[in-house]
Amino acid sequence: MPENRSLRKKAGLPIGALAERTGLAVSAIRYYESQGLIAAWRNAGGQRRFERADIRRLSFVMIAQKFDFSIAEIRDLLNGLPNGRAPTPADWRQISRQFRQALDQRIATLEKLRDNLDGCIGCGCLSLPKCALYNDHDRARNKGQGPRYLLGDSPEVSDNY
Repeated sequence: MPENRSLRKKAGLPIGALAERTGLAVSAIRYYESQGLIAAWRNAGGQRRFERADIRRLSFVMIAQKFDFSIAEIRDLLNGLPNGRAPTPADWRQISRQFRQALDQRIATLEKLRDNLDGCIGCGCLSLPKCALYNDHDRARNKGQGPRYLLGDSPEVSDNY
C-alpha cells in the first residue's frame, strides 16, 4: 500500500488536469502557484505536477475570492494547512474557524453600513448634524480614509455634532 501512495505522489496531477477539475485557466493556476497558494513539483520529464489536495485548495481560493478576500489574506489562511501531506478534516476545521471569524466581521460591517445608509440614501447633503457621514472640519481624518463614522468608528466626545 505505501508503494501505491508513493507512485500516486510521483504521478501527481498535470496542470491541465488540475485546470479541468477546478474550472480554472492554466494561467490562473500558474498565478496562484506564483503567489504561494499551491506548490508543484517536477516529474522526471520536467513537467509540473500537483497534489490532488490542490483541487480543494484552489476551490477554497475561488470561494474566498468571491467574498473579496485578497490573495494575501487567502495565503495567510492556507498557511495553516500542512505541506507535504493532504490536509485532514481537522486541518480544514481550523481554517474554517478563521474564515468564519473574518466573514462574521465583514457581515457585521455590511449590516451596519446597510442600516446607516437607510437614512442617507436620498439626502445627499452630508452636512446635517444627524448624518452618520458628517465630518465637520475633517475631525475623523485621524481615524483613516473614507466615511469613518459610517464604517463603524465612533466620534470622540470632542467630535460631537
